[in-house]
Amino acid sequence: MKLSDINIRDPFILTDDGKYYMYGSRGSNQFGFEVYVSDDLENWSEGKTVFEYYDGFWGVCDFWAPEVHKFNGKYYMFATFKPEEGPRGTGILMCDTPDGTFTDWSKGKVTPEDWSSLDGTFYVEDGVPYMIFCHEWIQIHDGAVCGMKLCDDLKKADGEPFVLWHASDASWVRSVTGEGNFVTDGPFVVKHGEKLACVWASFVKDGGYCEGIAYSDNGKIGGHWSVSDDLVFKDDGGHGMLFKALDGKEYFIFHKPNSPALAERPVLIPYTSKGIAEKC
Repeated sequence: MKLSDINIRDPFILTDDGKYYMYGSRGSNQFGFEVYVSDDLENWSEGKTVFEYYDGFWGVCDFWAPEVHKFNGKYYMFATFKPEEGPRGTGILMCDTPDGTFTDWSKGKVTPEDWSSLDGTFYVEDGVPYMIFCHEWIQIHDGAVCGMKLCDDLKKADGEPFVLWHASDASWVRSVTGEGNFVTDGPFVVKHGEKLACVWASFVKDGGYCEGIAYSDNGKIGGHWSVSDDLVFKDDGGHGMLFKALDGKEYFIFHKPNSPALAERPVLIPYTSKGIAEKC
Protein backbone atom coordinates (compact mmCIF):
# COMPACT_ATOMS: atom_id res chain seq x y z
CA MET A 1 0.00 0.00 0.00
CA LYS A 2 0.99 3.61 -0.56
CA LEU A 3 0.20 6.42 1.91
CA SER A 4 -2.46 7.65 -0.49
CA ASP A 5 -4.25 4.30 -0.07
CA ILE A 6 -4.55 4.62 3.71
CA ASN A 7 -7.58 6.41 5.17
CA ILE A 8 -6.60 7.64 8.63
CA ARG A 9 -6.54 10.91 10.52
CA ASP A 10 -3.99 12.03 13.11
CA PRO A 11 -1.11 9.85 11.81
CA PHE A 12 1.66 8.92 14.22
CA ILE A 13 4.88 7.08 13.33
CA LEU A 14 7.01 5.06 15.74
CA THR A 15 10.46 4.12 14.45
CA ASP A 16 11.57 0.90 16.13
CA ASP A 17 14.01 -1.91 15.34
CA GLY A 18 14.56 -0.85 11.73
CA LYS A 19 10.88 -0.43 10.86
CA TYR A 20 8.22 2.27 10.82
CA TYR A 21 4.93 1.69 12.60
CA MET A 22 2.09 4.06 11.73
CA TYR A 23 -1.09 4.48 13.77
CA GLY A 24 -4.03 6.85 13.40
CA SER A 25 -7.72 7.50 13.89
CA ARG A 26 -9.82 5.35 11.60
CA GLY A 27 -11.65 7.16 8.85
CA SER A 28 -14.64 4.84 9.32
CA ASN A 29 -15.77 2.29 11.94
CA GLN A 30 -14.16 4.38 14.65
CA PHE A 31 -14.07 1.76 17.41
CA GLY A 32 -10.49 0.57 17.19
CA PHE A 33 -7.00 1.16 15.85
CA GLU A 34 -4.69 -0.41 13.26
CA VAL A 35 -0.96 -0.36 12.68
CA TYR A 36 0.66 -0.10 9.24
CA VAL A 37 4.29 -1.23 8.91
CA SER A 38 6.96 -0.09 6.44
CA ASP A 39 10.67 -0.49 5.79
CA ASP A 40 11.04 2.59 3.60
CA LEU A 41 8.15 5.07 4.28
CA GLU A 42 6.87 4.40 0.75
CA ASN A 43 5.42 0.89 0.83
CA TRP A 44 3.16 -0.06 3.72
CA SER A 45 1.52 -3.25 4.93
CA GLU A 46 -2.21 -3.69 5.15
CA GLY A 47 -3.60 -2.44 8.43
CA LYS A 48 -3.44 -4.85 11.36
CA THR A 49 -5.86 -4.34 14.24
CA VAL A 50 -4.04 -3.65 17.50
CA PHE A 51 -7.03 -2.57 19.59
CA GLU A 52 -10.79 -3.00 19.25
CA TYR A 53 -13.71 -2.05 21.48
CA TYR A 54 -14.92 -4.86 23.75
CA ASP A 55 -17.73 -5.13 26.29
CA GLY A 56 -16.56 -3.65 29.55
CA PHE A 57 -14.00 -1.25 28.11
CA TRP A 58 -14.48 2.21 29.62
CA GLY A 59 -14.59 4.06 26.28
CA VAL A 60 -17.65 3.59 24.09
CA CYS A 61 -17.00 6.06 21.23
CA ASP A 62 -14.60 8.71 19.88
CA PHE A 63 -11.61 6.39 19.51
CA TRP A 64 -9.14 9.04 18.36
CA ALA A 65 -5.47 9.95 17.94
CA PRO A 66 -3.50 6.86 19.01
CA GLU A 67 0.19 7.45 19.69
CA VAL A 68 2.57 4.61 20.61
CA HIS A 69 5.68 5.39 22.65
CA LYS A 70 8.36 2.97 23.81
CA PHE A 71 9.16 3.40 27.50
CA ASN A 72 11.16 1.08 29.77
CA GLY A 73 10.98 -1.73 27.22
CA LYS A 74 7.19 -1.66 26.77
CA TYR A 75 4.94 0.06 24.22
CA TYR A 76 2.32 2.47 25.51
CA MET A 77 -0.57 3.77 23.43
CA PHE A 78 -1.98 7.15 24.41
CA ALA A 79 -5.46 7.50 22.89
CA THR A 80 -8.68 9.46 23.29
CA PHE A 81 -11.96 7.79 24.24
CA LYS A 82 -15.37 8.92 25.45
CA PRO A 83 -17.14 7.00 28.21
CA GLU A 84 -20.88 6.45 28.23
CA GLU A 85 -21.20 9.11 30.94
CA GLY A 86 -19.00 12.18 31.12
CA PRO A 87 -16.61 13.94 28.74
CA ARG A 88 -13.79 12.61 26.56
CA GLY A 89 -10.34 11.92 27.97
CA THR A 90 -7.01 10.26 27.21
CA GLY A 91 -6.23 6.79 28.56
CA ILE A 92 -3.18 4.59 28.16
CA LEU A 93 -2.97 1.08 26.69
CA MET A 94 0.07 -1.22 26.78
CA CYS A 95 1.65 -4.01 24.72
CA ASP A 96 4.96 -5.89 24.70
CA THR A 97 5.37 -5.26 20.95
CA PRO A 98 4.45 -2.35 18.66
CA ASP A 99 2.17 -4.50 16.48
CA GLY A 100 0.54 -6.78 19.06
CA THR A 101 -2.80 -6.44 20.85
CA PHE A 102 -2.83 -3.51 23.24
CA THR A 103 -4.61 -3.91 26.58
CA ASP A 104 -6.11 -1.36 28.95
CA TRP A 105 -3.31 -0.12 31.21
CA SER A 106 -4.68 2.97 32.96
CA LYS A 107 -8.18 1.48 33.50
CA GLY A 108 -9.82 4.76 32.60
CA LYS A 109 -8.89 8.37 31.92
CA VAL A 110 -5.53 9.72 32.93
CA THR A 111 -6.63 13.27 32.13
CA PRO A 112 -8.88 14.92 34.76
CA GLU A 113 -12.17 13.09 35.13
CA ASP A 114 -14.39 16.15 34.74
CA TRP A 115 -12.39 17.78 31.94
CA SER A 116 -13.23 17.38 28.29
CA SER A 117 -9.75 16.43 27.07
CA LEU A 118 -8.16 14.81 24.06
CA ASP A 119 -5.02 14.09 22.08
CA GLY A 120 -2.63 13.14 24.86
CA THR A 121 1.02 12.78 23.89
CA PHE A 122 4.07 11.62 25.85
CA TYR A 123 7.32 13.34 26.76
CA VAL A 124 10.07 12.48 29.24
CA GLU A 125 12.05 15.34 30.79
CA ASP A 126 14.96 14.68 33.13
CA GLY A 127 13.65 11.17 33.69
CA VAL A 128 10.14 12.38 34.60
CA PRO A 129 7.25 11.22 32.35
CA TYR A 130 4.67 13.80 31.29
CA MET A 131 1.46 13.81 29.30
CA ILE A 132 0.80 16.86 27.13
CA PHE A 133 -2.85 17.14 26.09
CA CYS A 134 -5.64 19.49 25.06
CA HIS A 135 -8.35 20.87 27.35
CA GLU A 136 -11.14 21.16 24.80
CA TRP A 137 -12.67 24.36 23.56
CA ILE A 138 -16.14 22.80 23.77
CA GLN A 139 -15.83 23.04 27.56
CA ILE A 140 -13.65 26.13 28.12
CA HIS A 141 -14.17 28.01 24.79
CA ASP A 142 -10.51 29.05 24.52
CA GLY A 143 -8.87 25.65 24.09
CA ALA A 144 -5.67 25.01 26.03
CA VAL A 145 -2.58 22.84 25.68
CA CYS A 146 -1.75 21.47 29.13
CA GLY A 147 0.97 19.44 30.79
CA MET A 148 0.74 16.93 33.63
CA LYS A 149 3.25 14.69 35.38
CA LEU A 150 2.62 10.95 35.24
CA CYS A 151 3.47 8.24 37.74
CA ASP A 152 6.54 6.21 36.81
CA ASP A 153 4.36 3.24 35.79
CA LEU A 154 2.18 5.50 33.54
CA LYS A 155 -1.02 4.23 35.16
CA LYS A 156 -2.21 7.62 36.43
CA ALA A 157 -1.37 11.29 36.90
CA ASP A 158 1.15 12.40 39.51
CA GLY A 159 0.05 15.97 40.11
CA GLU A 160 -2.32 18.61 38.83
CA PRO A 161 -2.41 19.73 35.18
CA PHE A 162 -0.96 23.10 34.22
CA VAL A 163 -1.60 25.28 31.17
CA LEU A 164 1.17 25.76 28.62
CA TRP A 165 -0.80 28.12 26.36
CA HIS A 166 -4.28 28.89 25.06
CA ALA A 167 -5.35 28.80 21.42
CA SER A 168 -6.03 32.53 21.43
CA ASP A 169 -2.33 33.15 22.13
CA ALA A 170 -1.77 32.48 18.42
CA SER A 171 -1.94 35.63 16.28
CA TRP A 172 -3.28 33.62 13.35
CA VAL A 173 -6.05 31.57 15.03
CA ARG A 174 -9.72 32.01 14.14
CA SER A 175 -12.84 31.26 16.12
CA VAL A 176 -15.10 28.34 15.23
CA THR A 177 -18.90 28.12 15.67
CA GLY A 178 -19.28 31.66 16.93
CA GLU A 179 -17.10 34.17 18.74
CA GLY A 180 -14.52 33.19 21.32
CA ASN A 181 -14.33 29.47 20.52
CA PHE A 182 -10.73 28.56 19.69
CA VAL A 183 -9.51 25.01 19.00
CA THR A 184 -6.40 23.21 20.23
CA ASP A 185 -5.71 19.79 18.70
CA GLY A 186 -2.92 17.25 18.48
CA PRO A 187 0.11 18.56 20.43
CA PHE A 188 3.43 16.80 19.84
CA VAL A 189 6.55 17.81 21.75
CA VAL A 190 10.08 17.43 20.37
CA LYS A 191 13.49 18.49 21.69
CA HIS A 192 16.07 19.84 19.24
CA GLY A 193 19.32 20.69 20.98
CA GLU A 194 18.42 23.20 23.68
CA LYS A 195 15.09 24.09 22.08
CA LEU A 196 11.77 22.53 23.06
CA ALA A 197 9.07 22.81 20.40
CA CYS A 198 5.47 21.65 20.22
CA VAL A 199 3.51 21.37 16.98
CA TRP A 200 -0.28 21.62 17.33
CA ALA A 201 -3.36 22.11 15.18
CA SER A 202 -6.16 24.67 15.00
CA PHE A 203 -7.92 26.82 12.40
CA VAL A 204 -6.34 29.79 10.65
CA LYS A 205 -7.96 33.14 9.85
CA ASP A 206 -9.32 33.20 6.30
CA GLY A 207 -8.59 29.47 6.01
CA GLY A 208 -9.11 25.98 7.32
CA TYR A 209 -7.36 23.43 9.49
CA CYS A 210 -3.68 24.18 10.00
CA GLU A 211 -0.55 23.29 11.96
CA GLY A 212 1.23 25.76 14.21
CA ILE A 213 4.25 25.56 16.48
CA ALA A 214 5.05 26.85 19.97
CA TYR A 215 8.33 27.11 21.87
CA SER A 216 9.39 27.02 25.50
CA ASP A 217 11.76 29.85 26.40
CA ASN A 218 14.01 27.67 28.58
CA GLY A 219 13.75 24.32 26.77
CA LYS A 220 11.60 22.88 29.57
CA ILE A 221 7.94 21.93 29.76
CA GLY A 222 7.52 24.30 32.69
CA GLY A 223 9.01 27.26 30.81
CA HIS A 224 7.12 30.17 29.29
CA TRP A 225 5.56 29.04 26.00
CA SER A 226 5.01 31.33 23.03
CA VAL A 227 3.21 30.52 19.80
CA SER A 228 5.07 31.35 16.61
CA ASP A 229 3.43 33.69 14.10
CA ASP A 230 4.59 31.28 11.39
CA LEU A 231 2.60 28.20 10.45
CA VAL A 232 4.08 24.81 9.73
CA PHE A 233 1.21 24.02 7.33
CA LYS A 234 -1.97 25.96 6.52
CA ASP A 235 -3.68 24.27 3.56
CA ASP A 236 -6.52 22.33 5.27
CA GLY A 237 -4.28 19.77 6.97
CA GLY A 238 -2.80 19.15 10.38
CA HIS A 239 -2.71 17.07 13.58
CA GLY A 240 0.81 15.95 12.81
CA MET A 241 4.07 14.90 14.41
CA LEU A 242 7.78 15.03 13.72
CA PHE A 243 10.07 12.01 13.55
CA LYS A 244 13.54 11.04 12.43
CA ALA A 245 13.85 8.43 9.66
CA LEU A 246 16.35 5.57 9.70
CA ASP A 247 18.68 7.56 7.44
CA GLY A 248 18.68 10.51 9.83
CA LYS A 249 16.36 12.73 7.78
CA GLU A 250 13.48 14.39 9.60
CA TYR A 251 9.85 14.42 8.50
CA PHE A 252 6.55 15.97 9.39
CA ILE A 253 3.52 13.70 8.89
CA PHE A 254 -0.08 14.94 9.12
CA HIS A 255 -3.49 14.30 7.59
CA LYS A 256 -4.96 16.21 4.66
CA PRO A 257 -7.61 17.24 3.84
CA ASN A 258 -9.36 17.78 7.15
CA SER A 259 -12.72 17.48 5.42
CA PRO A 260 -14.81 15.92 3.98
CA ALA A 261 -14.88 12.77 6.07
CA LEU A 262 -13.22 9.69 4.53
CA ALA A 263 -11.06 11.83 2.24
CA GLU A 264 -8.25 12.13 4.80
CA ARG A 265 -4.86 10.67 3.95
CA PRO A 266 -1.44 10.83 5.65
CA VAL A 267 0.96 13.32 4.05
CA LEU A 268 4.72 13.16 4.58
CA ILE A 269 7.03 16.14 4.00
CA PRO A 270 10.69 16.79 4.94
CA TYR A 271 11.25 18.96 7.97
CA THR A 272 14.63 19.75 9.51
CA SER A 273 15.90 20.65 12.95
CA LYS A 274 17.29 23.80 11.40
CA GLY A 275 13.84 24.61 10.03
CA ILE A 276 12.30 24.41 13.48
CA ALA A 277 15.08 26.48 15.04
CA GLU A 278 14.73 29.18 12.38
CA LYS A 279 11.10 29.72 13.41
CA CYS A 280 12.08 30.74 16.95
